[in-house]
Amino acid sequence: QVQLVESGGGSVQAGGSLTLSCATSGYTYADYCMGWFRQTPGKEREGVAAISPGIVWRPYADSVKGRFTISRDNGKNTLYLQMNSLKPEDTAMYYCAAKRSFCGANWHTFDTYNYWGQGTQVTISS
Repeated sequence: QVQLVESGGGSVQAGGSLTLSCATSGYTYADYCMGWFRQTPGKEREGVAAISPGIVWRPYADSVKGRFTISRDNGKNTLYLQMNSLKPEDTAMYYCAAKRSFCGANWHTFDTYNYWGQGTQVTISS
């Protein structure tokens, strides 16, 4: 059974930091592109960052470049998102997702991913 479980969300003030984790099981983690997405009510799920299976490519959304860092531990089947200099507009539900094989140019497109976690809420106050 495939499982992706996010943790690490919470409420912090603007300028603060959070690190999200996504523990996975039930599939060959090292063979999958992994991504972080976020969503606010009434909006489409937005790709935040992705990381290729071999950790050689890490695309980011323009809105988070220089502030967020995605990483993965293929030995622990776990995905991370280090978020620094957080802004109120970063407030959202954050999801991790797994995409079979390469990330590709459509890494930010949510319907290209095969497996999803349940999400963890991040709230940034001004």
